[in-house]
Amino acid sequence: MKIAYVTMYDVLDRESWPKTQLGMCQAGYSIAQNLANLGCAIEYVGGLQKKRSIVTKLKWEFYRRSQNRDYYRWAEPAIVKDFAQQIDRQLQSLDFDVILCGENSLPLADLEVSKPLVLWTDAPLSALINYYPYLSNICQETRDNIYTFEKRALDRCQTVIYASKWAAQNAIETYNLPESKVRVVPWGANWDVPTTRQEIELEISRRSSQSCKLLFLGVEWNRKGGDIALNVTRELNRMGLPTTLTIAGGPPTSQLPEFAKYVGYLKKNTKYGRDTLQILLETSHFLILPTQAESYGMVFCEAHQFGLPCLTTNVGGVPSIVQHGVTGFTLPKDADISHYCDAIFKTFNDSSGYYKMAIAAFDRYEKLLNWQSACQTVKGILKNLI
Repeated sequence: MKIAYVTMYDVLDRESWPKTQLGMCQAGYSIAQNLANLGCAIEYVGGLQKKRSIVTKLKWEFYRRSQNRDYYRWAEPAIVKDFAQQIDRQLQSLDFDVILCGENSLPLADLEVSKPLVLWTDAPLSALINYYPYLSNICQETRDNIYTFEKRALDRCQTVIYASKWAAQNAIETYNLPESKVRVVPWGANWDVPTTRQEIELEISRRSSQSCKLLFLGVEWNRKGGDIALNVTRELNRMGLPTTLTIAGGPPTSQLPEFAKYVGYLKKNTKYGRDTLQILLETSHFLILPTQAESYGMVFCEAHQFGLPCLTTNVGGVPSIVQHGVTGFTLPKDADISHYCDAIFKTFNDSSGYYKMAIAAFDRYEKLLNWQSACQTVKGILKNLI
């Protein structure tokens, strides 16, 4: 099977990936590599450029100065049309059976093709409006354009695949999509070194039974609930459970107490970053990430790969990854810190219960939350369309 694989960025040029979308870009890379490992021939279509014009510049200035609103040129009709033209030019020289887009839908809105078109993404853009900070202050024109072009793109697709039930249901309800057209295939952990059950069992058994180690992995401190994680750690110490919090990613917004340590942003493509992150995932007891908004959350997949139970919220696509009471806890977004503390305290002090939850996390990764099984499922979906 020959796949024309469409992304806005250049999948093979890691240095060109937008710093604010590293998770999405890594997912796109993993999709392509795993489909190739499964015998698919991948033709890469990407590196799209956002055309600049005096019109988009003037609109940006107008909305920013007169309304204090955000305007995005990537949702401008002329830009969306140009995306399709760039894709079409690249497709002309390729031999393929099906087109798979591993990103957002907008580049497909004006793309006219005769071969089957499939989208596999984490969530519809419409679900992120007034949900993610960067889409919470947009002007009405950008908002209307997003809905218009996303609807057009989804209508062009033969099949639309989302990473979570939340995303799929949102798209079905927002755009009145037939349920038969929408599939749910979770994304996998962005960690390409394999782990075995025997290795994870050993690492779990090595974790201290005297003190609790919490791990916070997140670039956006406020959205990911950094202050909540700090307060939970503080309260656990007050309750008599010696607890530390290691923070990797975005810097905290306040001075840290002695029970917390900031290790900076760890880059997986460097030996130091990768080795340090692996040690943290192996030796911590819980990943705590009380995220206030999350379209999916691949960090939870990676935590599960290392048998690390997760403390998080039941927002967005998170419940499609973390099973409440089985592989971690998904609490209400506004849950009091006492609920986090009680869950950690009781689980940590029940050694057999903790071991069972940690192993369940790894088993969920091995069965569902890995790229090989995800891409095997999608390969079957694509084959049925040809």
